[in-house]
Amino acid sequence: MTTHVDPLHGKMVAVLGFARQGRALARWLPTIGARVRVSDDKTAAQLQLNPEDFPGVEFMLGGQPEDFLDAVDLLCVSGGVPLETPAVRRAGQRRIPITNDAQLFLERCPAPVLGITGSAGKTTTTTLAGEIVRRAGYATWVGGNIGDVLLDVLPQIKLEDRVVMELSSFQLEIMTTSPRYAAILNITPNHLDRHVTMENYIAAKAHIISHQTPDDVAILGREDYNSRALEMTAPGQVAWFSGSEIVADGAFMIGGRLALSGVCSPDENVHVFAERADVRLRGDHNLLNVLAACAITGAAGCSPDAMLAAIRDFRGVPHRLEIVRERAGVTYINDSIATAPERVAAALHSFQEPLILLLGGKDKDLPWDEVMAIALESSRQIIAFGKSGDKSVADIVVRTAEAMGAAERVTRAANLEEAVALAAKAAQAGDVVLLSPGGTSFDAYVDFAARGEDFRRLVNLLD
Repeated sequence: MTTHVDPLHGKMVAVLGFARQGRALARWLPTIGARVRVSDDKTAAQLQLNPEDFPGVEFMLGGQPEDFLDAVDLLCVSGGVPLETPAVRRAGQRRIPITNDAQLFLERCPAPVLGITGSAGKTTTTTLAGEIVRRAGYATWVGGNIGDVLLDVLPQIKLEDRVVMELSSFQLEIMTTSPRYAAILNITPNHLDRHVTMENYIAAKAHIISHQTPDDVAILGREDYNSRALEMTAPGQVAWFSGSEIVADGAFMIGGRLALSGVCSPDENVHVFAERADVRLRGDHNLLNVLAACAITGAAGCSPDAMLAAIRDFRGVPHRLEIVRERAGVTYINDSIATAPERVAAALHSFQEPLILLLGGKDKDLPWDEVMAIALESSRQIIAFGKSGDKSVADIVVRTAEAMGAAERVTRAANLEEAVALAAKAAQAGDVVLLSPGGTSFDAYVDFAARGEDFRRLVNLLD
């Protein structure tokens, strides 16, 4: 019996960045016989790292020394590491191939992969798609940019299983492998502090379909211009999801009913499988997420019955229009995932009730005028929270409101705790207090989840 030897066996692989993805690489690479060297700007103490937990791995911490890339055959870049980092540039100059955990996984995964990306909605869509695949009877693995780094479970995945994988633009920008089934939900301004231009950002997202084969399926958002435009470059079949028009291949809503067609339908004819009322999530953007999940799982062979069962039980994902508490007739909503103005707009469109809107965090070099116009129209009061300084969303909100002649509609708060207290004091029965910050959490929290959890804590402490 011949034992499979991985192409990286005996190779020196450098890992740049030791967060979630870097740690998974440092665990997995030795199992295939690779020699591993890790670098991170932080020290072992800052990383809370015990090197003995990673036997055989060489660590170069507190920066990237000049000899980091010596004798290296491959460089693995974690998602949070910009490609302009000096070590990445030096690797390019030395013609050292560059990859990441997602690429290595896709190259080796024996099971079909359903890959999902988008500027907004990808975690909701990925989570629901995973539930549909499970209801369809497959052993299912969900991860990537959320949950598990899938390299950790790669040895357990079988040919007959299914993998649902969320992919970010940071992962996709250097990838040269695409999933068999790939969905691009939408591409709207986001992460321009990293990608600089929309052209670069769109190009990164497009990698999820650009390396497909003619037998693969790309699922695109019909209502989103940038997603729709990629039809012309898709190497394989194209299917759609739409909340406003019938599509020949895909998932769509007609007369308040959800339907499948073509390559996404079990019999390739139009197949109605659910009612709009079966979808428990607020907002038209979430309806599109549901349709996208049905389109990609339908293309992968899942039954309409599995879709309906999963949709009826699905209550959403934490930090995404999550109901935290109802108190004195006021509903408190945690939408901490909204780290861009576009996502704030989607949240605002999901409510008819009077709103008290909490905005704050760090900006990603994104435009605010349009969402501020929507916010001022739909919100009874806006509370801008957080420190002043470079890229402060609170400062941007105040300046924009002043320019629109609506400065009196914005109240300034030093932090989220003060913002919650001010909102609770101002709120009246029937109001919704909505945390939909519009900026990243990095001014005060390690990530958006930590910010959302703090919001929950603060709301639940209200008398």
